[in-house]
Amino acid sequence: MLNGKNIVIGVCGGIAAYKSLEVISRLKKLGANVDVIMTKSATNFVSPLSFESLSQNAVTVSMFDNIRPYEIEHIALAKKADLFCIVPATANIIGKVANGIADDMLSTTIMATKSTVVFAPAMNTAMYENTITQQNIKKLKDLGYYFIEPDCGRLACGDTGRGKLADVDTIVDEICFYLYDKKDFSGKKVLVTAGPTIEAIDPVRYITNHSSGKMGYAIAEAARNRGADVVLITGPTNILPPRNVHVIKVSSNDEMYTAVMNVFKDADIIIKAAAPADYGIKDYSEQKIKKDQDEMSIKLKKNKDILYELGKLKGDKILVGFAAESNDIIENAKGKIKKKNLDLIVANDITTKDSGFKSDSNTAFIIDKKGNVNSLPKMSKIELADIILDNIKNIAADE
Repeated sequence: MLNGKNIVIGVCGGIAAYKSLEVISRLKKLGANVDVIMTKSATNFVSPLSFESLSQNAVTVSMFDNIRPYEIEHIALAKKADLFCIVPATANIIGKVANGIADDMLSTTIMATKSTVVFAPAMNTAMYENTITQQNIKKLKDLGYYFIEPDCGRLACGDTGRGKLADVDTIVDEICFYLYDKKDFSGKKVLVTAGPTIEAIDPVRYITNHSSGKMGYAIAEAARNRGADVVLITGPTNILPPRNVHVIKVSSNDEMYTAVMNVFKDADIIIKAAAPADYGIKDYSEQKIKKDQDEMSIKLKKNKDILYELGKLKGDKILVGFAAESNDIIENAKGKIKKKNLDLIVANDITTKDSGFKSDSNTAFIIDKKGNVNSLPKMSKIELADIILDNIKNIAADE
């Protein structure tokens, strides 16, 4: 979460300017205060009123806009910013800053700020790949400025190549990373599992569960934000993985087991947030099963319990499990702690409305191996992820 953080968004003239509206909306929802500086050309693409409505702050365009008594606007915003992000960043603004030119409100404020500055470029492929542009980008990187690399794709001009503004999720994710103060997991290797697994019945059909992977992805993001070296082993999901996290994609329980065991030996902390299938298909059909019968029976076989196997091997590693329960939540979760040799378990009631599977929020109990129970109210999964990491940190401090 970005509560109390001050972010200045610089908007340059380009067709991608409209996407910065979504960036601002997302940042506001995360609790940030957002101020916007637009170049004059940017106002030809999106109205300043749109940015004012979303940011709930006055938008500055000219050096002489909104002058307040005893306060020079570009200096005030430069000092106020915890982070400065230019989205979209044109070749023009990149070139100006790289060469010390400050001739409008945006370039002047960037030159005056001591905060972290992040550029999210968007431009024609030939312009982005131009030697001068690349030299300017390298120069700024060497000076300590950060860049969110553009994507490849079809551009507004009809060309195809690199230069498309990075996805909004990626931009917001990068901003959150740079703004995160605590780096208390630096030097730690964290293994996180997420999502469901699928067990094939035939080449067309499979069985699975309702896990979306959102909780595991949130934990991977939070651990990354706090400085950890994160490996995310994930079953099939529709979620964009956090940046700067090593992702291993798997499908079946057996594939997840193999991937986890390969990474386990190098991990300091293992957080098993995935919901792998408890049972697999005993007799897989190589051919599609025809629907020529009124009834059909499928024989299942018990899959390996990955968390149980890790518990036997854990040694001095910290092992965290999850328990999705519909009844006797605390009792069942405590039983899993003992059976699977866990340090911590996160239990949630899957019958709770708007919480748990597929939801962006969770209502959970965190239980340690001593039997202490911490009942948590409904909160976002990224908030819960940070609380889980706080509990892990406390465990490590006690050992």
